Amino acid sequence: MNADPADQIRLLEVQALDSRIAQLDHKRKNLPEHAELERLGADLAQLRDLLVAARTQDGDTAREQTKAEQDVDQVRQRATRDQQRLDSGVVTSPKDLENLQREIASLAKRQSDLEDVVLEVMERREAAQQRAAELAERVASVEAKVAEAEQRKTAELEGIDAEGFNVAKDRETLAADVPADLLGLYDKLRAQQGGVGAARLYQKRCEGCRLELNITELNEVRAAPANEVVRCENCRRILVRTADSGL
Repeated sequence: MNADPADQIRLLEVQALDSRIAQLDHKRKNLPEHAELERLGADLAQLRDLLVAARTQDGDTAREQTKAEQDVDQVRQRATRDQQRLDSGVVTSPKDLENLQREIASLAKRQSDLEDVVLEVMERREAAQQRAAELAERVASVEAKVAEAEQRKTAELEGIDAEGFNVAKDRETLAADVPADLLGLYDKLRAQQGGVGAARLYQKRCEGCRLELNITELNEVRAAPANEVVRCENCRRILVRTADSGL
């Protein structure tokens, strides 16, 4: 294949733009904010689960406390009624008086036990409330970090996309001036060779594979007409000759 040396040089410029586009794509996919947001998302999900559990425990202990307080109130009311009966003198039978006094004493013990239960439930509820409050603060803190990371990611992506648009536009304009057959070969090789289809021959070294040409290969390149499209014998990329090729 033959191509004007200027078109071959222009192909290097296209390659530089394609390499920049690839760099931007890599940068877009590997922003540190991606990993940061993934980590924060996992932390946030765990904290939210813990917060739900703490709030559920708070609700359960609240109902338990209400039930225990109702039990205390029922025993207290019954003890009050019994004490009123005792104080009124209505009960006169010694046996009945003894039974009533025994029941009042039993109710007092029952009330004391139930009040202890209320205190124990209140302590557990207070701990659950404190735990929920702490978790809510941690959730809010992580949510703020997520929002801040999202803002940074959005700003980074906007900058990458803006540059990518301009580079792609420049590439389209430049590639339009490259002969179709040369550009077609370049695109084919670029797809096969990891994104690099054309490389400069610099100081007897192919900048595509970074290998120095041996004497036989150099002599073949020297002998090739300026408009001949030569290929690197090692990587098969288009090898573009310049004033710095060392020929």
